[in-house]
Amino acid sequence: MPLLTLLVFAPLLGAVLLALLPREPLAAVRRAALVFALVPFALSLWLFARFRAGEADFQLIERAAWIPAWGIEYRLGVDGVSLFLVLLTAFLTPLVVLASWGDIHRRVKEFFALLLVLETGMLGTFLALDLFLFYVFWEVMLIPMAFLIGVWGGPRRIYAAIKFVLYTMTGSLLMLVAILYLAWQVKTQTGNFGFAYERFLALHLGAREQLYLFAAFALAFAVKVPLFPLHTWLPDAHVEAPTGGSVILAGVLLKMGTYGFLRFAIPLFPGAVATASPVVVALAVTGIVYGALVATVQPDLKKLVAYSSVSHLGFVMLGLFALTPTAVSGGLYQMLNHGLSTGALFLLVGMIYERRHTRMIADFGGLWTAVPVYAACFLVVMLASVGLPGLNGFVGEFLILLGAFGPWPWATTVATSGVVLGALYLLWMYERVIFGPLARPENAALEDLSGRELAVLVPIIALCFAMGLYPAPFLSRMQPSIDRILAHVEAERAPRLAAR
Repeated sequence: MPLLTLLVFAPLLGAVLLALLPREPLAAVRRAALVFALVPFALSLWLFARFRAGEADFQLIERAAWIPAWGIEYRLGVDGVSLFLVLLTAFLTPLVVLASWGDIHRRVKEFFALLLVLETGMLGTFLALDLFLFYVFWEVMLIPMAFLIGVWGGPRRIYAAIKFVLYTMTGSLLMLVAILYLAWQVKTQTGNFGFAYERFLALHLGAREQLYLFAAFALAFAVKVPLFPLHTWLPDAHVEAPTGGSVILAGVLLKMGTYGFLRFAIPLFPGAVATASPVVVALAVTGIVYGALVATVQPDLKKLVAYSSVSHLGFVMLGLFALTPTAVSGGLYQMLNHGLSTGALFLLVGMIYERRHTRMIADFGGLWTAVPVYAACFLVVMLASVGLPGLNGFVGEFLILLGAFGPWPWATTVATSGVVLGALYLLWMYERVIFGPLARPENAALEDLSGRELAVLVPIIALCFAMGLYPAPFLSRMQPSIDRILAHVEAERAPRLAAR
């Protein structure tokens, strides 16, 4: 049973079937979109059940010749690094579909079809083991996301969409050049072209070659993270995107960058990593502090959450480039945490925007008395993002800081201030929005969360508690694959360090 192929292309098939449906009635289109989004989620649960914990190698590998003359294969596989990112993608997509029932009222069919195409691109990116196939899926993600922003976004949606495309494509084209160079090196060293991940890992590259190639891959991934100072496209994209677009952008698309570093840039170019690590760590810590400080002064709820992503993903980058098992596992765990808690924050901002048609913090206040269920859900998600012990955010940040302190003590000390600043801007934001007197008379008449909205938020909140209280099932499946990557990096770096 080609489970991975079914998982990757089920959303694309759903998008085609959805496009064939009549536009009316809208309720039928929305229900069909939800069903098509639930199919990949069911397949992802099957994948989780078949995944063998404790194994480091890729599992459930599927391969077929695609372009034999150039050694290009259709090749998919899953390991502990990609498993939970696939689950996160398949989990969030149906929730986004359900959440979008309330705020997408025009071109509904097209919106959900593009969302499903986007899901295929995201799943394929996480599962591709051929670098050419990986690049195809990487580019497939670009167009649907640009349309989601540019067609269903806010007043400056065209500007935000173009900026998103230009930033992403600039980095992606340099990565394509690097991939082609590596394939040429495979031809030079083995006699045949090849784009397979393992063949790239086995290449012998000079120090200068590694540095240039790492820079090409790193630029593409750093834009996607986004790593300071390449973050400027993100606030515009988040603010202008519809709620569903913001959730997918924060929950999954930003993880493409951090996943790319862990899967490709670090293991393929271990010699360059030793040279580049101080720079990346410095930028990560700068992003942590900068993102937190800028978030503190934002008057717009959505922009505040957008800048919080810059800060939180700085922790992920610090963990990955600490290159210790504890820090890297914490970085991967934090990718999942950020996808849940920040995705839920965007959902909550979108829900209150549907009611008040404003995101300005000054327009709220006193919501606890008007919408207590909403306020309670907001409280849990906000505390998860702060990193309160018992919730998911604490585990990831603790592991990152614990594992990074040995190799980078001063950087970790500065990064710890980001935890304090995160608590400052999130608690202050919550106090102004939820507590105090009613800032506007309209707030008193707001309706509390509907059953549909609770169906969106409750699964995320439940996972925030589960991942905070019992992280072992997640970490035990991640760690062997992380150890394998780090062992490869260390084996490649050790002779170079000895030669110095």
